[in-house]
Amino acid sequence: MSRSHVSHRDGHVYEFAPAMEPVYEAADGESLTVETIDSLNGAIQTDDDLLDAVPEEVNAATGPIAVAGATPGDVLAVEIEDVRVTEDRGRVLTAPGFGLLQDDPEIDHPATRITEVDADSGDGTGDEAGGRIAFEGLDVPIEPVIGTIGVATAEEAVSTLTPDDHGGNLDTTDMTAGTTAYFPVFQEGAMLAMGDSKAAMADGEMCGTGAEIGTEIDVTVTLSVVDDPEVPLDRPLVDTGDAVKTVASAETMEAAVELANRDVIRLLAHEHDFSRTEAYLFSSLVGGLEISQVVDPQVTARNAVPSEYLSVPF
Repeated sequence: MSRSHVSHRDGHVYEFAPAMEPVYEAADGESLTVETIDSLNGAIQTDDDLLDAVPEEVNAATGPIAVAGATPGDVLAVEIEDVRVTEDRGRVLTAPGFGLLQDDPEIDHPATRITEVDADSGDGTGDEAGGRIAFEGLDVPIEPVIGTIGVATAEEAVSTLTPDDHGGNLDTTDMTAGTTAYFPVFQEGAMLAMGDSKAAMADGEMCGTGAEIGTEIDVTVTLSVVDDPEVPLDRPLVDTGDAVKTVASAETMEAAVELANRDVIRLLAHEHDFSRTEAYLFSSLVGGLEISQVVDPQVTARNAVPSEYLSVPF
């Protein structure tokens, strides 16, 4: 059976909202290839292309994709099978008023560096398996990441530039091949959309961008229907195979890590029949706080628990 293909040319959005018109309806369990455009809409092609070359609307997310049978209260599971770069260059740039060190007078704002992509340079093993990108004479492994991925929101429209409980601009390095991401369903059909991929990106995304690039993403969209779930899902969750990680976004890092820890406590209490206090104590033994990004309108953090101590309850 051929794999369905959904492209940004079929449709894309610049905000996640309660009411969204799908560009495609996927069956429960269907496999798709989703084609995305770089977050700067192809406007940056050379080092001389700066912020003024970027269109007003950026960060397009391909979709939305309705999933048949998804209803509010369900959980949407998105198995990310592969992420392939489809361009020969990535784009890293700074912008005035954007990024962790936006007020540093010794850093040029704006500034652009094109990262030439050699997707065929890997030797098929280890860090070389996925090819390399070049930055100022240095090679960096290609490790593609989906920056923006989420579903229709519960109440208000949220820009694709902003992360929240629906997902969105999470800029989380775990959103890559081999991960299954879980999202709470707030609207009929879930309305999945994704984009803002990077050929490489560090945790934190300090300057505000990774190596922004177009991609093809192979995903299997499955729907886990949980009637009156014992452990409701309020925010995204990822299973990397090695760890289960809660993902939370908030206005401050303190608030984000607190939400991520509260979500882990609930999962640990369910898994091990712990009291809330016992789960809190145990989280301090086996959990691990990680920074996803610190540069979007809200910041994103995750709390990772090794899979030997925690499994996905859906």
